[in-house]
Amino acid sequence: MNCRHCHTALQHPFLDLGHAPPSNAYLTAADLARPERYFPLRLWVCDQCWLVQTEDYAEAGELFDAEYAYFSSTSSSWLEHARRYAERMHESLGLGADSLVIEVASNDGYLLKNFVAAGIPCLGVEPTASTADAAERLGIPVLREFFGEALGRRLAEDGRQADLLIGNNVFAHVPDINDFSRGLKAVLKPGGTLTLEFPHLLRLVELVQFDTVYHEHFSYLSLYSVERILTAAGLRVRDVEALTTHGGSLRIFACHQEDERPCSAAVDAVLRAEASAGLRDLAIYSGFQARADRVKDDLLGFLLEQKRAGRRVAAYGAAAKGNTILNYAGVKPDLLPWVFDAAPSKQGKYLPGSHVPIRSPEELDDVRPDLLLILPWNIADEVMRQNERIRQWGGRFVTAVPTLEVK
Repeated sequence: MNCRHCHTALQHPFLDLGHAPPSNAYLTAADLARPERYFPLRLWVCDQCWLVQTEDYAEAGELFDAEYAYFSSTSSSWLEHARRYAERMHESLGLGADSLVIEVASNDGYLLKNFVAAGIPCLGVEPTASTADAAERLGIPVLREFFGEALGRRLAEDGRQADLLIGNNVFAHVPDINDFSRGLKAVLKPGGTLTLEFPHLLRLVELVQFDTVYHEHFSYLSLYSVERILTAAGLRVRDVEALTTHGGSLRIFACHQEDERPCSAAVDAVLRAEASAGLRDLAIYSGFQARADRVKDDLLGFLLEQKRAGRRVAAYGAAAKGNTILNYAGVKPDLLPWVFDAAPSKQGKYLPGSHVPIRSPEELDDVRPDLLLILPWNIADEVMRQNERIRQWGGRFVTAVPTLEVK
């Protein structure tokens, strides 16, 4: 098995979470009577380009199908994040009616709708039919394809190159990251700006965010590895910002290598921080498995303790990261009878692997759990604000990552 970027033989394991179903493969009641597909969930680190990556068994088409259930607009904080970004890019880049904004993996239109409202032409690229349908209902034109070099070149030949090219939480999701990057190069207009947002590997390691590992995430990205990948495609990282989204992300600003805009000092600062933390040293990777196991063991022990004490525990957020930790811990409905989620696309279905039923948040008042385990811990503050009423019956909130905490 070779590195998906530099093709070096992979010899160094980082994390082994056993076998699990795809984290967004939610089940219907009828599905419960059928066999469920499981794949190995293992990560390796390349000792040359330091790209952390999955050991691949699942194909992208199996993971991002017509029934894909992740809708970005479900989170109010993410919508606000998108709105602020769009407003900033509109002003700083001077975008107008003669500009073109392209978003790769545009999901349900959560971001591009802001450019539509401002009268700026845009195009979404989104292979999942369920989310593309939602975007089109907002007046956003969508290409229902997986993005790569061939599509990037085709758009360029059609005269559709982007003044602003956006990829939010997609760079980690592509199996052929080199082909994808060459596509970005092809479709970016000369003088155009590319922004990519992705969870930062440094935060994953520091805060034991192993539950962000799932089959849909083919790569786990540091600025060092991203810079190498984009450079090989003819692009240049010229600025970077640290974000709080998804437990700690980076937003990089990139351009063509020949672009005259200077590089920000922030790029070197983040690279130094990564090196200082040991991201280009095997030691930090070899000790991660034991740290992840402690988080898993603490959660399982906590749920067993609550069951013995007769306390009712429910979960909030049928998130992919929650599926990772529940399946690794072997949690089933006897320990966690319900999970509540605001996305109508998930309600009435069951979590993959654990088969915990997904209910509407309105049903919390019927169940009245003593403890509500927040699986998408990255939006814990938002979840607690929206469900503060559980404190009226003495309910409390729980998060498991990076350490178990009752709030």
